[in-house]
Amino acid sequence: MPDRPTLRRMYELMTTIKQCDERFRSMIAAGEIGFLHFPVRGQEVVAAALGVTLRHDDYLVTNYRGMHDSIAKGVSLGELWAEYLGKATGTCKGKGGPMHITDRKSGVMVTTGVVGSGTVIANGLAYASQLRQDGRVTAVTFGDGATSIGAFHEALNLAKTWNLPVVFLCQNNLYAEKTAYSKFQTTPTIGERASAYGLPGVTVDGNDALAIHDALQTAVEHARSGRGPYLVEAMTYRFFGHYFGDPMTYQSATEREAAIAADPVPRYRQWLIQLGHATEGELVAMDDAAKLLIDDAVEFALNSPDPDLAELDLDVYAAEVAA
Repeated sequence: MPDRPTLRRMYELMTTIKQCDERFRSMIAAGEIGFLHFPVRGQEVVAAALGVTLRHDDYLVTNYRGMHDSIAKGVSLGELWAEYLGKATGTCKGKGGPMHITDRKSGVMVTTGVVGSGTVIANGLAYASQLRQDGRVTAVTFGDGATSIGAFHEALNLAKTWNLPVVFLCQNNLYAEKTAYSKFQTTPTIGERASAYGLPGVTVDGNDALAIHDALQTAVEHARSGRGPYLVEAMTYRFFGHYFGDPMTYQSATEREAAIAADPVPRYRQWLIQLGHATEGELVAMDDAAKLLIDDAVEFALNSPDPDLAELDLDVYAAEVAA
């Protein structure tokens, strides 16, 4: 079991992610801000467990539904909000937006909007670490839909062939955009696919903090020790649609209501209290502290300048070289 500080840190990350997502949705609904938002409510536990397992200097490759991953890895909330709002103070100077967060300070190397492409990028980062012998592990997160992309299979095969220090983390929320898992997959789990490429794989409850933390710790230690790649499938659920405003007609109301009733964040919160790892007052203080951090991030982003038009082509096109 993780030690007490780690257990509490996981809750801090969960409540920050949860409140951040809720603030994004409430402000978009009120017309105060506007961008394409991909809600992550329901998937906080997976990201929190990953955040406390990776080292600060480890690499992370995530995807456009990766706000929770970015926060858990340590991206500044102010810079994250600024990037989402297209401000010059954002992680990519407002040019990336929510689908392209990059923040080398925290180790978030790429956020890709191309489904499944992060797996091969992660291999490149892991290969660089292997050559440099810097001890870093690269983790790459993706959804269940990405496992139907050729790049997923190519990445697992190459990672094992070269014995790369990479952890493949599938956050299986049961829907590939608007298609249920049962309609595009024939294998019971994604974790079992690892054996086809000769690497270890496991499927765990991604909403059980202890289970997913244990699985990720095993995977990260495996990769860091030089034993090669590891595949972890974390079973989870997204409470809202593929994008904010999605009518969600492809989900049954009963299924969604059951998932929300089993919300993993308050469940973990209650577990901490029952086992004596934190008091109600301490957790309320963590909730309040997260709210203040988000308040500051929102104010910072809203008051930040828009990108200068003079930088329109900067970091977009390579400089011309005379023949």
